Amino acid sequence: MDTHTSTMKYFFSQIEFRKRDIGEYALIVLGGLVQAAALRLFLVPAELVSGGISGMAQLIHHYTAFPIGMMVLLGNIPLFILGWQYLGGPRFVVRTVLAIVSFSIFTDVLVLFLPREGVTNDLVLNTIYGGLLLGVGLGIVYRGRGTSGGSDILGRILNRYTGISISQAYLVTDSLVVLGAGFVFGWTKALYGLVLIYVSGLAAETALQGTSVVRSAMIVTTQTDAISSAIMRDLQRGVTILSGTGAYSGEPKNVIYCAVTRMEINRLRILVHDLDPKAFMVIGQAQEALGEGFKPLSLDDD
Repeated sequence: MDTHTSTMKYFFSQIEFRKRDIGEYALIVLGGLVQAAALRLFLVPAELVSGGISGMAQLIHHYTAFPIGMMVLLGNIPLFILGWQYLGGPRFVVRTVLAIVSFSIFTDVLVLFLPREGVTNDLVLNTIYGGLLLGVGLGIVYRGRGTSGGSDILGRILNRYTGISISQAYLVTDSLVVLGAGFVFGWTKALYGLVLIYVSGLAAETALQGTSVVRSAMIVTTQTDAISSAIMRDLQRGVTILSGTGAYSGEPKNVIYCAVTRMEINRLRILVHDLDPKAFMVIGQAQEALGEGFKPLSLDDD
């Protein structure tokens, strides 16, 4: 009976895993569609380049008229081989191939349905909305635990084997492409391309992590019990008491640690001040809080 129960539990856990995979694959495809729409509606008509393989494809397309999506696919093949070798083999394959192929196909298909001249001639609007839409697409792909291919693969390889941060690797590769755009499309559009990269990065981060930035607080106080009780009672937030030692005095001290929303931080300041005006308080910014009172700690929400 125990063996049968264990077998059934394993079977259903595999079904749930596959369901989660399907949802993540759908996110990757959707992200590819959104990125392709950004390219066709804003970037290509305005001759704006965001860096990476797609940016290089735009530059080549300007002279050859060769399909951008096809060039993105071909340009990713050598990087995909490197990623297979250095970033995890089969575990790396499915999501990366899906992200690259879906973006490449949508890029060449949407040109048949979307206006070639885009939706506006305003360079500023193309930069802002192109960056926002491109970043949202990237964020959706990342939520599906995928990669965007291209410089994303190269950046991760450089990070793993040279110690260069991923952001620095992106900066190097994207800057080279934008430099090329300066020679091809002019330096004004190249400068707007840098703004585009910045906007898309912010949009990708927001799409991936959401807007619910929380605050973490560490409070050194002699009124540990009173402040802890007030936080739990008035703010309905949990607290953790940490043990510390003053480096100058050598005296033991209690440190209250808690996480609150942005809307609650001022109430926390007032609460601590009223109970212990001499307390020492450090407020930090956390990207995400998972667990009771915040977002559930669940893989299905990644």
